Amino acid sequence: MNVLFVDTVHPALWQDLTKSGFNCIDGTYWDRDEVLSALNDVQGIVIRSKFKIDEEFLEKAKDLRFIARSGSGLENINLELTDEKGVKVFNSPEGNCDAVAEHAMAMLLSLFTNLVRSDREVREGHWYREENRGIELGGKTVGIIGYGHTGQAFAKRLSSFGCEVLAYDKYKSGFGSDHVKEVSYEDILEKSDIISFHVPLTEDTRYLADRRFFSQSRKAVYLINTSRGEIVNTDHLVEALKGGLIMGACLDVLEYEKSSFENIDHKKLPDSFKHLTESDQVVLSPHIAGWTFESYERLSTVLATKILAEYK
Repeated sequence: MNVLFVDTVHPALWQDLTKSGFNCIDGTYWDRDEVLSALNDVQGIVIRSKFKIDEEFLEKAKDLRFIARSGSGLENINLELTDEKGVKVFNSPEGNCDAVAEHAMAMLLSLFTNLVRSDREVREGHWYREENRGIELGGKTVGIIGYGHTGQAFAKRLSSFGCEVLAYDKYKSGFGSDHVKEVSYEDILEKSDIISFHVPLTEDTRYLADRRFFSQSRKAVYLINTSRGEIVNTDHLVEALKGGLIMGACLDVLEYEKSSFENIDHKKLPDSFKHLTESDQVVLSPHIAGWTFESYERLSTVLATKILAEYK
């Protein structure tokens, strides 16, 4: 079976597949046209988010049997068409859920303790203690929207801090346990001090956190987004921050992200993004929540296990 690697992943996947007799092809430096020209004799594709696996892509891949997505999000794959064509789609949300959960905890604790600001001030020779008085996480009610692998991992960590953890998942039920209470969407908005998103990007979830969402919360809350940038409408978030509907935000992802986002012209930043970068109410990171040394390898070993269980 020929497996084309379109994106760079941890070499454990290549090694495990090769040991089991797969012929792995390095296409990580190919552009889309080069990849398309090679698809006719490919049975498997390994990808992160370099290209969209769309109709053109799948029409070219006549003999394709599986797509392996390193990571969790599948928004760049036409799942209706892969299902229609009988192409299996593997992903590996188990591989980085712990990393995402730890990163969300780190961002929230940094926000509550004013850690980013006070670190900067001390380096500048300022010793502002009262101005940096923090907030304790213990005793807070945290609402989790989306209770898949990352939502579950985050809930476990929150429970050890003495939080009341509520969770809502549109597609899942019966998951309540000793450290999480299954509730309705309305309960999340009514009872939470902190709301964290752990959902895939779909038509149902795009801009889920918008002006209406912020206005529905019974009290001002803190917001965490480590899922996908377009879950949160940034313009509406900034309105909510300015209006006191949102007390603070931890954002590992932003709707402005593109493959070349790191090269954005900082002189031409969107006004809302500029406000986020200048606000002490916000903690930002560059889409690295699931990007640890450990998770990088685990994403590949999880995929290898799934592929070999199906085809070995």
